Amino acid sequence: MTEGEADETRPAETAEAAEAARAADAETDRRRLALEKKRERIVWYYLGYFLFGIHIVAFVMIYAVTHAK
Repeated sequence: MTEGEADETRPAETAEAAEAARAADAETDRRRLALEKKRERIVWYYLGYFLFGIHIVAFVMIYAVTHAK
């Protein structure tokens, strides 16, 4: 292998490595976005349960105050 042949193969290897890196970055971004979407949905569920629970407590307190002697 001469020095000229080695130089000709390096750009192809670099291009393949760059393409593999871009594919890995795209996969990482896709997974990160999916995980972010899942976590955001869980946060909304917790918020909904929290607000529902507060209303139940408020109704019980209103009932207790209105029926106190």
